[in-house]
Amino acid sequence: MAVSKELLDILACPKCRGELHLNEQGDGLICEACRLLYEIRDDIPIMLIDEATPLDRP
Repeated sequence: MAVSKELLDILACPKCRGELHLNEQGDGLICEACRLLYEIRDDIPIMLIDEATPLDRP
């Protein structure tokens, strides 16, 4: 896993401070509340709102 469980437990969405979880591929963190995907590059989560990818509404 690219992001350790300990790090995942303390990370929060920079926009809403909500909970994040790994996507299925393990290469991004998803905030369900904001519908944003924060990419993980070289095992480092990119936690910048401007670089987040909007997710399609279900």
